[in-house]
Amino acid sequence: MKYIDEFRNIKLAKVISEAIFDIAQKGRTYNIMEVCGTHTMNVFRFGIKKLLPGNINLMAGPGCPVCVSAISDIDTIIEYSKIKGVIIATFGDMLKVPGSNRNSLYRQRSQGSDVRVVYCVSDALEIAVGNLKNKILFLGVGFETTAPTIAMSILEAKRRKLKNYFVFSVHKIMPPALNALCEDQSLNIDGFMLPGHVSAILGARPYGFLVHKHNKACVIAGFEPVDILDAIYRLIRQINGKKPAVEIQYDRVVAPKGNSKAIQIMSRVFDKRDSLWRGLGCIKKSGLKISSRYESFDIEKTFKIKVFSSEPKGCICSDVIRGVKKPDECKFFARGCTPLNPIGACMVSREGTCATFYKYIAAT
Repeated sequence: MKYIDEFRNIKLAKVISEAIFDIAQKGRTYNIMEVCGTHTMNVFRFGIKKLLPGNINLMAGPGCPVCVSAISDIDTIIEYSKIKGVIIATFGDMLKVPGSNRNSLYRQRSQGSDVRVVYCVSDALEIAVGNLKNKILFLGVGFETTAPTIAMSILEAKRRKLKNYFVFSVHKIMPPALNALCEDQSLNIDGFMLPGHVSAILGARPYGFLVHKHNKACVIAGFEPVDILDAIYRLIRQINGKKPAVEIQYDRVVAPKGNSKAIQIMSRVFDKRDSLWRGLGCIKKSGLKISSRYESFDIEKTFKIKVFSSEPKGCICSDVIRGVKKPDECKFFARGCTPLNPIGACMVSREGTCATFYKYIAAT
């Protein structure tokens, strides 16, 4: 198959659904975490759960970079936006992410801060070229999918000898977070539907520890209904056979070794560091900081910001991110907290579990 509509073929989806019913053992529960926010969104969008036996429990994981950004990082970028002469460049999803006391970049912009939405990091470079008297600060958010492009922007800024381009790197890398989930005693995950976008960069090998150390079934999955159902079938088959492996279902995009050039660029520009994840706490070597050779582009080396952060009382985003609670278990869900007026980060991005649940369940 090579066309999108083929991966949305209803007849084929039903065939795979029937196969899942055939192999799913009665009397046991299968806990499968879909790590990527796009998987979660499409599970709801295409009604995947209606095609599955009731004993298959799909758990949303920490695959939305907006959602897992620590509230202290949000508070920090808000403080940067208050500095005279600083222009913040960011992807649109980050504008409404609430920091402490419901503040946000969106609110700061309404109060006079220069906050601009860009669609790719090269736009931020062009803002820097056109505003040489200002400091342009790009908010570097995302996983291994976006980190290479932001690393390239730093290399390009150095090539152009730009002195006013900076990055606030709050990038995160996925394997350490998956390890933390496996070590969480409150979770009981049988298998992972691994993220296709991240894996297009990483390949399959970095997930090997999930099999050898934690004995978890793993399938790297595409995002269309047939992809997701096929991945679930493969996971159930692995779990039943007690032979965990890292399978690549999304082989039209993901190669076993990943994208070596992108990995090299990341390694050249970034170093690993401990990072704070919303819901998961501080995870060792799970974030990316700008290496010392490119520290002139690191805003943290130019301005030292201290913040005192606090999560909104009653918000359960941390539990939703870990897959232990559903969005509608939150007292704010669809009441005080909506996509237009988010209290928690999971209600902001279209890949956020709460926003997805609100769109496809609560609003229907």
